[in-house]
Amino acid sequence: MKDRNPTPKNQAPTDAAFRVAVTPSGVMSRESWKIFQIMAEFVAGFERLSQIQPSVSIFGSSRVQPGHPYYALTVEIARKLSDAGFAVVSGGGPGLMEAANRGAFGGKSPSVGLNIMLPHEQQANEFQNVSLSFQHFFARKVMFVKYAKAYVVMPGGFGTLDEVIEALTLIQTGKSTRMPIVLVHAPFWAGMVDWFKQTLIAEGVIDKGDLDLFTVVNGADEVLDAIFRFYEASGFEPSEEEKEIKLNL
Repeated sequence: MKDRNPTPKNQAPTDAAFRVAVTPSGVMSRESWKIFQIMAEFVAGFERLSQIQPSVSIFGSSRVQPGHPYYALTVEIARKLSDAGFAVVSGGGPGLMEAANRGAFGGKSPSVGLNIMLPHEQQANEFQNVSLSFQHFFARKVMFVKYAKAYVVMPGGFGTLDEVIEALTLIQTGKSTRMPIVLVHAPFWAGMVDWFKQTLIAEGVIDKGDLDLFTVVNGADEVLDAIFRFYEASGFEPSEEEKEIKLNL
């Protein structure tokens, strides 16, 4: 059967051609009201975290247990950062998130947990001066980067990789201000860095200069050195342009 109102050849369809009737439904109502829950998470995060500066976000595996060298190293790094005046922000869960909060909890600056509600794995650790809970990953991810003066990335899995790659992307594209991104324990990250060099740069999908967006270190003192060296060169106070970028993140 022929279309009664065919679009003439070489003429783009009008907007009316794509319109559909929308009737109220339970699903649509729930989707619409969801925006208020999302807004509430952003408002709570902005109001609380804007008061806790400067801060460093620490990432790492939820599966590493106390007694593992990675756990001990994370505790040490977080304690040194806390005593140096940085609030320490983690995902608030177990493993290396717990180690980060534990180290900061015993230090001079706040220990912050940005907890995520998951069906299985996530359970808030007890070493948090400030604890926020999120239903949505994307709201939580904004909080990690918006107020951070640095990212410290311990060994971890998909979640950790997700955070570090997103931070690199935001900085590379100019959507976030430049900050130290410190990958800890060179042997763990060697394969990824080699892939960056041998595949991504070789294929021309990133620039050689993009490797300068992160630093790879091994010890706690090296983490602090990398952060302070960056701000000694660039200045600790953000410019008006950097403030605007952060505002629009």
